[in-house]
Amino acid sequence: MNFQIGDIYSGFKLVDKKTVEEVNSLALIFQHEATGAKLLKLENEDDNKVFSISFRTPPHDSTGVAHILEHSVLCGSRKFPSKEPFVELIKGSLNTFLNAMTFADKTMYPVASKNKKDFFNLMDVYLDAVLYPNIYKYPQIFMQEGWHHDLESPEGEITYKGVVYNEMKGAFSSPESILMRKIPESLFPDTTYGVESGGDPDHIPELTYENFINFHKKYYHPSNSYTFLYGDGDTLEELSFIHDNYLKDFKKIDVNSSIAIQKSFGNMVENVVEYPISQNEGEEDKTFLSLNFVVGKATDEELYLAFEILEHLLLETSAAPLKKALIQSGIGKDVFGSFDNSVLQPTLSIIVKNSNEQKKDEFKNLVFTTLKELVDKGIDKKLIQSSLNIKEFYLREADYGGYPKGLIYGIKCMDSWLYDHHPLMHLSYEPQLKKIKERAEKGYFEELINEYLLKSDHSSLLIVKPKKGLAEEKDRNTKEELKAYKEGLSKDELKEILDETEELVKRQNTPDSQENIEKIPLLSIEDISRETEKLPIEVLDEGGIKVLKHDIFTNKIAYVDLYFNTENVPQELIPYIGLLSGVLGKVSTEKHDYEDLSKEVNINTGGIYYSATAYSNSVNVDEFTPMLKVKSKALVSKLGDLFKLLLEEIRSSKFDDSRRIKEILSELKSRMEMTIFDRGHMIAVGRVASYYSAVGAYLERVSGINLYHFVVDLEENFESKKTEIESNLNKLCKLIFNKENVTISVTLEEEDYKEFKKELPILVKGFGDNAFEKASYNFDLKPENEGLMTSGKVQYNAKGYNFKKLGYKYTGTMQVLKTIVSFDYLWNKVRVQGGAYGCFGGFNRNGNMYFVSYRDPHLKNTLNVYDKTFEYIENFTEDERGMTKYIIGTVSDVDSPLTPSMKGDKASANYFSGVKYEDIQREREEILDTKVNDIKKLAPIAKDCMKEQYICVLGNEDRIKEEKDMFNNLIHIFK
Repeated sequence: MNFQIGDIYSGFKLVDKKTVEEVNSLALIFQHEATGAKLLKLENEDDNKVFSISFRTPPHDSTGVAHILEHSVLCGSRKFPSKEPFVELIKGSLNTFLNAMTFADKTMYPVASKNKKDFFNLMDVYLDAVLYPNIYKYPQIFMQEGWHHDLESPEGEITYKGVVYNEMKGAFSSPESILMRKIPESLFPDTTYGVESGGDPDHIPELTYENFINFHKKYYHPSNSYTFLYGDGDTLEELSFIHDNYLKDFKKIDVNSSIAIQKSFGNMVENVVEYPISQNEGEEDKTFLSLNFVVGKATDEELYLAFEILEHLLLETSAAPLKKALIQSGIGKDVFGSFDNSVLQPTLSIIVKNSNEQKKDEFKNLVFTTLKELVDKGIDKKLIQSSLNIKEFYLREADYGGYPKGLIYGIKCMDSWLYDHHPLMHLSYEPQLKKIKERAEKGYFEELINEYLLKSDHSSLLIVKPKKGLAEEKDRNTKEELKAYKEGLSKDELKEILDETEELVKRQNTPDSQENIEKIPLLSIEDISRETEKLPIEVLDEGGIKVLKHDIFTNKIAYVDLYFNTENVPQELIPYIGLLSGVLGKVSTEKHDYEDLSKEVNINTGGIYYSATAYSNSVNVDEFTPMLKVKSKALVSKLGDLFKLLLEEIRSSKFDDSRRIKEILSELKSRMEMTIFDRGHMIAVGRVASYYSAVGAYLERVSGINLYHFVVDLEENFESKKTEIESNLNKLCKLIFNKENVTISVTLEEEDYKEFKKELPILVKGFGDNAFEKASYNFDLKPENEGLMTSGKVQYNAKGYNFKKLGYKYTGTMQVLKTIVSFDYLWNKVRVQGGAYGCFGGFNRNGNMYFVSYRDPHLKNTLNVYDKTFEYIENFTEDERGMTKYIIGTVSDVDSPLTPSMKGDKASANYFSGVKYEDIQREREEILDTKVNDIKKLAPIAKDCMKEQYICVLGNEDRIKEEKDMFNNLIHIFK
């Protein structure tokens, strides 16, 4: 339709209209006449439609009110009064994205779906949730999602309980998380950015129900809202739906949600923060040093983009001059940067990890000396070109790792829209990019460094240092405070808390009425295609090399992945495969030193990445194919350059630079530590699988805790092991990078394949041609049942086994069971009642199954819940509507949208695992045809797998020691 500026459509006045070529969209900007609500629609041909409603929600304290409200409004509303419509949608919609997000100054509620009917259903539930939530009727929602005093008997111990409370206890267990949360506090002490919008566990219990309600009353109004729509949906129909069902019932009000500007300090301020470590850990080399600078405003579109490029240039590659100077100085063992431009006053942080407090002046001086040298002497032109190229490649590729493009665009719009500027400012990046390119080699980035860093009058030095016993001290203080609080209660006050706890538990244990459940809109099975998407794959032979061709539109980008079978690597060298994947591309080659190599890669490609992985055999549970995967991408026109660089890295990398290898080991160790904190649930799942699964045992050695301890040992004993390291890495390169054991996967359009074929000999002629001889692997599989102890305040509890080893077969029905168990039984028992942030199960084709919890205050209780899962499955009952819901939710997961690169990856993975299209189609039919009895028949699998008693818990040292009898081994992860 030809929309006209100034015209009104279903109460929305069109105020601007613009083609945004960068995102291939027509942008329509509306304002709702009656309420002042803002709305942006990006019209395009993308069938993955996105809706989001956001509110400007600047908190004034660290009680986490914005975060708790984000959780709570999704726990029932006027039209959809079931306790958790959000979970019902996860169970039973075709959503391609469904979540909510709390930022420092805004709260967003985005959904996405390819199905029109489903898309409108999702909009309906979310709009009703934010505008008419049941938080006013049921204080128990606040208690459950936020915090409450938990007391189950008069003589019992009173505790704090709540989902967000435990989530943030987990977040404040990671030193990196503490650092990133304290940076804005150091720079913005007088504005909303100086408080913790997610909630500081020390302050969350200060939030009252009254203040919680008032926050919603103040900010959750259409007059303070920003609605974003994206995709191929009918804009008129969408506007009509929003107006007729919601906005027509509201009038415009004044909402004071303005965000103040923090005045500059003049001088740099210095803050010191402590983080907890275990009693057994040493405090040396565990301090974080961070220099932080305020950089203009997010509404300066050129500066916004330029500093993204500058941060990459200074800190994100092997050639990054500031990173190199800091690493080589020995001030710390890892260096990384952060540019946060999702706030009104963006910040650049320069961070050194594994340092010491006494090095703070040396750190500060070296940063400023290095920056001044860059300004005085000029930045290497090739380095500038490489960072510009990689940023431009990223912008044009628009591959956001499985997240809907529309969602990312919507978030980017908010970076200007929220601050009363044009919402398209950061999507229309071409003019800014052109200016930056034109000025880049004329001192542009040097000027930015000088003005915003060297001459900054708004900066901080933040020191985050370890303290033994801090977690225990806080726990002890909390217990004493609660004990004193309880002792100070009158009989009536004590009874009130007991009654409130009982009322909450009663609400949690009472199923929703069928009437309320049925108010949540649901598709029918007929809305789902019975045909699974056929991922394109053609197996070809190109000069003796096996090529997997995936004919997919990629906008002239070629995704080329090399899969090297590593079965010829001796068992004792398996951990070195994990190390090799972390070293390649970061060391010098015969042709380039590592800095020049990094520049060449970023100038000519979209990146080259290495990973050690393995593919399970879909039939034989004991068989798997280990691989070293080399993932790369480039413009089709640059394939020749890509192949030359690939060959250079895999065939002529030099491992004799001891200093460089030591630096890489330190960085690997640091990054793995971050992963252990951030993805503790997957660490625990991988670890427990290594007890009963050969592929699990292998993956632990190339990417799990085993590899972490291997890297720690090499770093600590580097001088005595450096010759061995060099020798083994050279040996692996000769073993692995050969014609005999390589398969190449290429994802591009058919018309571009000829270019790939033409350039391929450049690559192939450089491969070795050693004979491929399989090694013999013998992993000692047994129930290690480890308690992996950290100073963290929460647990990640995993339990599992391989059901194929017990004689069971994999079926698609198990994926429906996964949905049911994860979002009904485990959700209610572990999250709702137990207070964990999350809990879910998995049933894999190779037979490995597991249950795992995330940021869980409990340990034994959760494992007991897992053991009783079979009883829930045995007694499972559901009507036809309920089964339809679970089936649709399962299909939503199975049909997650894939980028071109991801389609190529998935097709290749299926090929290596022996999974055929017919298998995937049969699984889909089993999913769609699942009945209640099919689910009940799976109860013995859960029962028998849990009876095997394979567990792994990653979490709080004291809590694990309290349950030490459950474990065969207690291990301190960090030293």
